Amino acid sequence: MKELKTLGELKKSGHPVLSVREEMRKNLMQYLQSGSRILPGIIGYDDTVIPEIENAVLSGHHMVFLGERGQAKSRIIRGLVSLLDERIPIVQGCEINDNPLHPICRVCRRRLEKEGDALPIEWIGREQRYSEKLATPDASIADLIGEIDPIKVAEGRYLADEETIHYGLIPRTNRGIFAINELPDLTEKVQVGLFNLMEEKDVQIKGYKIRLLLDVMIVASANPEDYTSRGRIITPLKDRFDVQIRTHYPRTIQDEITIMEQEAISLNERSLTVRTPQFMKEIIANVTFEARRSNEINQASGVSVRVTINNYESMISNAEKRALRLREGEVVPRVSDLHCLIASTSGKIEMEYVGEDRKEDEVVQKLLNRALVKVFDQYFSVSSLQKIVDYFNSGWGVEVSDGMPAKDYLEGIKEIPGLKEAIRTLGPMESPALMASATEFIMEGLHLHQKLNKEVEGGRITYGK
Repeated sequence: MKELKTLGELKKSGHPVLSVREEMRKNLMQYLQSGSRILPGIIGYDDTVIPEIENAVLSGHHMVFLGERGQAKSRIIRGLVSLLDERIPIVQGCEINDNPLHPICRVCRRRLEKEGDALPIEWIGREQRYSEKLATPDASIADLIGEIDPIKVAEGRYLADEETIHYGLIPRTNRGIFAINELPDLTEKVQVGLFNLMEEKDVQIKGYKIRLLLDVMIVASANPEDYTSRGRIITPLKDRFDVQIRTHYPRTIQDEITIMEQEAISLNERSLTVRTPQFMKEIIANVTFEARRSNEINQASGVSVRVTINNYESMISNAEKRALRLREGEVVPRVSDLHCLIASTSGKIEMEYVGEDRKEDEVVQKLLNRALVKVFDQYFSVSSLQKIVDYFNSGWGVEVSDGMPAKDYLEGIKEIPGLKEAIRTLGPMESPALMASATEFIMEGLHLHQKLNKEVEGGRITYGK
């Protein structure tokens, strides 16, 4: 439709110009009929959140997403843009994306009367029809809806004239999607203005009541504790959001790992091959799962998936550092690399109580130990490793560290009865680096089951009787 330049050409073409709700409904129906998936990249919501979004779009509802931090609320909202048409026509030069067939602003209505079918039009893409605002206590009516422009008043217009308005974010998103993050943080005055715009299609600016018949899909996000807290949000505004959709954290370890792998920073300039054993991925994911069920962590603030992603990135970086220093050919994380999780976890979880008696490092280490035991028990029973335990009980010991070359582990694997067979249980471990990682995992699992002693001195760890 790029060749259509005027209103007359648009009419002759028969190109449909729909409201934003009709447009999103039409495009969603095409997704459903073709079996295509909306919101690609959103993991773990296929049977919970996405069906509710589909119902809301088909019903033309304003939505509010309730969930703790790191549950992909903002990503979901931004993904709704894909349900808009690729391009739509607007009155050329209009600040609020007016529909050429039915303009709502006075300037465009006057131009339509004067120019008729010669009214020039232009086409805008779906990305230009989305905007969002982080709700903060200093957000104002002027930011969201508009303010009197003193320059326009000085030119001779009346204050009550809608042409004196400098439009805010919502009018400038007319015929699109407007998102408000952390909705309860808006002041009551701004909430009232937003409610009036959604319900009555009017707003009072500087005491003047102005009609704004906008066509906007409004979507919001909020922490459920704040949203349900009496006094944080006015009841009429809460009632105006047609549906509230509850998000959640991944419900399976595999979903957590999939998100972790999808979102982790991919550094193309890495010269070495990165190979992360499945059990190491499971340990990282289980640390977050343990945090989400721990009574030492404030669950109201949540434990974001970003904890898992950042821990995964940190673990790989620590392993990469070793491979570069030792000039090894591949990057394989080990249990001895997991000390870096303390730095990448502590700042992202809120402790219930931290003081002289309880330090953050200790809490994170406890979460890590629980995760290690859980993953270890999925692969081994302690009784199946009795040959290894007997070897250490006879007085032998093994030293490991995050700076030790992978080839130094090979001799121990040959000498310790049952270790080679145990490593095979973990899958194909054909390289020295993978075997070193498997060895440390088995040693640490036996230690946490109190079958081996562990001594830490500097960066070196000794397992023995």
